[in-house]
Amino acid sequence: MRDPDGLIARAGVRGDPNRDQHFLVDDRVLDRLPTYLTEIDADTSHLLEIGGGTGALTDRLLAIGDEVTVVERDRELAAFLREEFADEIDAGELTVIEGDALEVELPEFTASVSNLPYGVSSEIAFRLFPEKKPLVLMFQQEFAERMVAESDTSEYGRLSVSSQHYADIELVESIPKEAFSPPPAVQSAVIRAVPREPDYAVENEEFFLRFVKALFTQRRKTIRNGIRNTAHISGLEEPEAVVDAAEDDVLQKRAGAMAPADFAALAQLAWDVGEPDDR
Repeated sequence: MRDPDGLIARAGVRGDPNRDQHFLVDDRVLDRLPTYLTEIDADTSHLLEIGGGTGALTDRLLAIGDEVTVVERDRELAAFLREEFADEIDAGELTVIEGDALEVELPEFTASVSNLPYGVSSEIAFRLFPEKKPLVLMFQQEFAERMVAESDTSEYGRLSVSSQHYADIELVESIPKEAFSPPPAVQSAVIRAVPREPDYAVENEEFFLRFVKALFTQRRKTIRNGIRNTAHISGLEEPEAVVDAAEDDVLQKRAGAMAPADFAALAQLAWDVGEPDDR
């Protein structure tokens, strides 16, 4: 495997915290990341990496994948990847896409392993989740803990419900600051998301996620008041109709006590009787 410090030296770059650039340089972590796919026998025929940097993780993904596509928004780094991995590109094993991962057209892929830019990690994750492919993604520790949190815990929130709607999510490893160059201000963590269908049904997924978002903006209010106070977010034309139709024990809860299935049932009721503006 290519030495991460050697890659940085050959690229002639330094990580820039102001541009959300923290290069992962710990060989042990880099070597472990692909194993979180292989140990679940994930399909590695076409791997997607968001934020290739200088290619330390790219190199390791090439060792387990038939084909790798890396998306890198930094022009200089994208040019370096094309130079450093010229042989792999010529062999059809690697494709480098220069651009913003939130804007470029992503290829068909079978799984993704990525050290995400933390400033846009949430947006990228929720672009990847609907693809329903296994994901190994690195986030800030606090963000990862919120993704895997269960109801009735302080970390549980909109992110927990939305993430777990798409996949079984596990926090598989915490990463110290010293594993990066330059070290970020916070500790990091790796999650593995294995796609599955939820154990509940929602008629309109977009409304369900928007409804969850709305109620968590009022997480200290009861669900009754949350429904009434957030119609401008959820898009309900008739929030009182939802309050009238819902069970009283549900209306007395707060968002943090509602499991994803509870949100789904309430969202379906709101969809049926609350006249959402996109129905």
